Formats: sequence, structure tokens, C-alpha cells
Amino acid sequence: MRFIMSVNFADLGIEQQLVDTLSGLNIVSPTPVQEMSIPHVLAGKDLLAAAQTGTGKTAAFGLPIIQSVQQKQRNGTPQALILVPTRELAQQVFDNLTQYAANTDLKIVCVYGGTSIGVQKSKLNDGADILIATPGRLLDHLFNGNVNISKTTTLVLDEADRMLDMGFWPDLQRILRRLPQTRQIMLFSATFEKRIKTIAYKLMDSPVEVEVSPANTTAETVEQMVHPVDKKRKRELLAYLIGSRNWQQVLVFTKTKQGSDELAKELKLDGIKAVSINGDKSQGARQRALDEFKSGKVRALIATDVAARGLDIQELEQVVNFDMPFKAEDYVHRIGRTGRAGKSGLAVSLMSRDEEYLLHAIENLLDKRLPQEWLAGFEPSLIEEVEPERNHGGRSKSRSAEKRKMKAKLAIHKTAEKAENKR
Repeated sequence: MRFIMSVNFADLGIEQQLVDTLSGLNIVSPTPVQEMSIPHVLAGKDLLAAAQTGTGKTAAFGLPIIQSVQQKQRNGTPQALILVPTRELAQQVFDNLTQYAANTDLKIVCVYGGTSIGVQKSKLNDGADILIATPGRLLDHLFNGNVNISKTTTLVLDEADRMLDMGFWPDLQRILRRLPQTRQIMLFSATFEKRIKTIAYKLMDSPVEVEVSPANTTAETVEQMVHPVDKKRKRELLAYLIGSRNWQQVLVFTKTKQGSDELAKELKLDGIKAVSINGDKSQGARQRALDEFKSGKVRALIATDVAARGLDIQELEQVVNFDMPFKAEDYVHRIGRTGRAGKSGLAVSLMSRDEEYLLHAIENLLDKRLPQEWLAGFEPSLIEEVEPERNHGGRSKSRSAEKRKMKAKLAIHKTAEKAENKR
């Protein structure tokens, strides 16, 4: 099916009041995901929408929800619930929807961990037409009787691949049981792996699928490069790249919370202003770090995958994978922070020898090879393979030990990821 760009949002069914508000925000023409999604949302259909980060997914579900809720008879309980995996994304969605609904009487409330539950309770008591929440904090309010979602007929899962991940699944099931049986469900994400899609279809009723770009792809405007380097020299290479190429704003991904803190400290010793953002930080500290990065007070923001979900940084030109992601899908989300809204961007990955299998998984997902370049002075060591010790059965002890070690690494990563998800 071929979709032709509409002249404006009115052609999609958005009422003039909202169109005027959008015009005041310099939003005139809908993006492809908005054009393809809004009519289905207004029609009350379940929706599975795949679109890269920075393509306007929030407005794709936010605008029709605002319009639909306005038309309903409201009683102070949420008519629509938007679930997100992180505090940062919750705040971003809240900010956007508040702008879109500026000329309405809708009450939009946002609840997430790391901030006063008492203040949030007070806002909920005043009434909420649209509720934006992280799963853990929403359950806190549900268990304490602060909010009732038994008549909430619209549910959105933003960053749905993460929301349907096993780390969130138990909480999500508890929430779903409190919603009415007849409901509209919308899932938005940059990636939908097969397992996630299977779960999604069990939750939804004959959903419409919208795919703005092929599944698990990266924006064509993002240049991707892999630099093989010894693990012990990664920090040195990162500092060299930032300094020699005069990068003024770079988002750097690490695989652990502790690693993000340590890297920020080491970069400071190199004379590069850096801050870290992860699940161990208070919400206030995370927001301060983000504000300092956006304002240019610091050059490098060091983040974990979970903490970086929902970071909205305009015109970010560089993203660096200091550690290769354990999940290939996270690579798509990481580099989606740059090259947004058609702008150019650069995604650099620093790969040590023990991370080559992670690169192969990414290339299999993207169905293409990523270019590699050895940088002068940082060439990886060519360590000669040592003949593995043989046991009496003739099997390699080192090979089986390596397999056990790899399984242990993956288990530790999954446990840590689940713990951070629940924050």
C-alpha cells in the first residue's frame, strides 16, 4: 500500500483546535509514522507500530488520545494509560503531551520512581484524564488505592520491546489484570523481535501493523564505524577521539552502572568534562546530568542502556558504544539517539576481541556488515593463540571453561538488567 503525505493534521482527522496548537509549536506536516498511525488510533483499533527513534512516535499516539479523551465523559479517573520503561521517557512523554493539550482542560499526570510518592498521590487525587507511568511506581499507587484504572480503556506501551521484556512482564501482567477486558492497546517501538511480537499478539485484538522502516534497521543518515581495540585501551581511545575530533557533545554507552561512573571519573582526569547517568542515581541527579549535557557544560554523557531510554537530545551528532551491547536490538536503540529527524549522525563502536561475537549478532540482525577501521597507535594486539590443555577425554578444558564463563557473563548481565529495569 502506498501512503501519500497529507497536507496537514486535519486531513488525518485531528480537530482544528489541536491543529492550531501544533501550528503554534511549528509542527505543520505529520511525519510518516504519524500519518500512518493517527487514523487507526482515532478509529479505536489496536496498533503495532515500528518506527525509528526521533520519528515522532509520541505525537502519533498522543494527539489522537488527547482528542478522544476530550470527547469522553470524564470522572477524574484515567481514560488513557501510557506505560514507559524509564523515568526520563516518562518525563519526555509528559512534556510533549502537556504541550499538545495546552489549550484543553485535560489533566495529565506523570508518576515514576525516584520522586515523592506523596506529591504524586496529591496530583492523582485531583484527577487524571491521561496517566503516564513507569510500571513499578504505578503498581505502588494501585496497591495504595491512589488511582483506579478499572475504566481505563486505552493503553499505550512506549518502547514496547523493553516493556514486554521479561524484566517488566510480571509487573505488566498485574497492571493488565486491573484494566477492563474491552480496551484499545497500542505498542510503539523502534524494534520488534519475533518473541516480543508473539507476546504482543496475545494481548491485542487483530492489531493493525504499521512499519515506517524495515524492522531492526538503522537510519541511513547515521554513519557507523567499528574500531577494534584492546579492552585496556578503550578509555584512552575514547579520550583521543573526543579531543582530536573536537566532539563537543557525545553520548557514550557502557554495559554496567559501575562502569558508567568509573568512565566518567577517568575522562575527567583526562581533562574532558563528563557525567554519568544510571539507575543508581537519584532522579534529581539524573536530571542535573542531562541538563548539564544539553547545555554544553559537559562534553560526554556516560549512560547505561536502561537509563538512556527516552533521552531526548536535539541534534546529537555522536554516539559511542564503549561496550558492545549484549542484546543486538539495543544497538538499534543506542545509535537511534543520533541522526534524528533526518539529520546526520555518527555511531562509533569500540570493540575488544572478546566482543566480536556481539558484533556478529548485530550484523545478523541488521543483515549487513559494519565497516571496521584500525586507528593508528591503537591497533589491537595480535596475541598468539595458546594450545588448549587437553583432559583425558581429549576435550579442550579451556573451550568448555570459556563456554561456562560466557554463560555466567550473560546470566549476570540479565540479572543486573532486570534489577535496573525495576528502578
